Amino acid sequence: MGASRHYPYDFIESEIISARNIRERVCALGETITEDYKDSEKLLLLGLLRGSVVFLTDLMREIRRPITMDFMSVSSYSKSESSGFVRIDSDHKTNIRGWDVILIDDIIDTGYTIRTVRKLLLDRSPRSLKVCALLDKPSRHKVSIDIDYLGFSIPDYFVVGYGLDYDEKGRNLPYIAAIDLAKGAE
Repeated sequence: MGASRHYPYDFIESEIISARNIRERVCALGETITEDYKDSEKLLLLGLLRGSVVFLTDLMREIRRPITMDFMSVSSYSKSESSGFVRIDSDHKTNIRGWDVILIDDIIDTGYTIRTVRKLLLDRSPRSLKVCALLDKPSRHKVSIDIDYLGFSIPDYFVVGYGLDYDEKGRNLPYIAAIDLAKGAE
């Protein structure tokens, strides 16, 4: 892979999921969700900012039925490590009582974020609540998490691209890449 594909990021170690593979998987997820919710009267895609934006945007284009979207901003990371503490920085605006909600996240790491947000949302009485994640790192889970719609399982790499970042760098890559933390995001 040529250095120009890395854009200005010299900390990229290797591409692990190509843009083409991402497109194909997002299309398949969209087809499955379309079928699963064909009878739903109110379907909400609820994205966790900011990492899920690219994934949610592409996914909603593949869902062939009416949807609504909303966002929550949560934080649990400092640089490359999960703090274990989940903070809700900005809550969603839609009253989800009676809605079918799909919680969209970029990556499941320890599971703390999804567990915390899921519990909060269930207390708000949605008709149903499912979890959709682009990536999952099962070896890093600290809590049990059910992922209803999953893009890819990956090993314990720190990754960037397709919305995921390292200290706000790398979100604009069209693929998923492992980074060399020793080089950092200088």
